[in-house]
Amino acid sequence: MHPQQISPQKLTIGKLATAADINVETIRYYQRTGLIQEPVKPASGYRVYPETTLQRILFIKRAQRLGFTLKEIEELLELGSDHCTDIREKAEKKRDLIQQQIKDLQALQNTLDNLIESCCQGADNNCPIVESLSKQ
Repeated sequence: MHPQQISPQKLTIGKLATAADINVETIRYYQRTGLIQEPVKPASGYRVYPETTLQRILFIKRAQRLGFTLKEIEELLELGSDHCTDIREKAEKKRDLIQQQIKDLQALQNTLDNLIESCCQGADNNCPIVESLSKQ
């Protein structure tokens, strides 16, 4: 998904959602959790979001693609760009966690490969996969 380019017009919640390529409910959720500010609603008309809100949502989506949770993204946003060392430490921890998850997934894949291999060699009446999963 790629955010759509918008003309310099008033960003209502629908236009903001379209520009950020997300659902309106996602914007409302971000507002409820404090990730973005909800603009004041004028007496007549719709709330208008500043361009900075769009940029913040795009930051959130990019950070999510890197594996950061919304809680971690909130922490990054609170730290701001002038706390590079702290942010680097958080990124290193995230990278280390992802590396461990990759190792765990590779081990899981190897286990499944072994089970599949034993299944191909086993008799039809006793499935090694079912037997392995049935063991306590």
